[in-house]
Amino acid sequence: MEVQLLKADITTLEVDAIVNAANSSLRGGGGVDGAIHRRGGPQILEECIKIVEKNGPCEPGQAVITTAGDLPARHVIHTVGPVWRGGEAGEPALLASCYASSLQLCVDHGLRTVAFPNISTGIYGYPKRPAAEIAVRIVRDFAGAGAVDTVTFCCFDDENYDIYRALV
Repeated sequence: MEVQLLKADITTLEVDAIVNAANSSLRGGGGVDGAIHRRGGPQILEECIKIVEKNGPCEPGQAVITTAGDLPARHVIHTVGPVWRGGEAGEPALLASCYASSLQLCVDHGLRTVAFPNISTGIYGYPKRPAAEIAVRIVRDFAGAGAVDTVTFCCFDDENYDIYRALV
């Protein structure tokens, strides 16, 4: 598995799947979630609504997949990261599950290239360095499965990019 690092807008990437740092309603919001829904168009929201109607809200650590609407990617994997509460409320395990669940969806759907944003480090307040350490660890642990060819960590800002560059 190749691990790449980019400083870019994840909505512009031509990959099999981009991962969305979603909220449990899957209806869009701020940050990367809002950008994906805006650029991807109404088809993504329509699919998300159907998923929630069928299964209920997406819980932290879980992931679901939709098509990508008008995005250059083929699919969007929506995962709900944990809200930071000081680290004693299971946040590290939930964040790890976001990455692992997303990668498992790639395997389940035959997706070979995936790009991740910096899950939970925006409004959810997860400290950036510990979040990046979890992301890199889970991806490296998964590398042995051989089912995904390329994982891209897509950072929108310099601070996250520098943290990931030191780890990758």
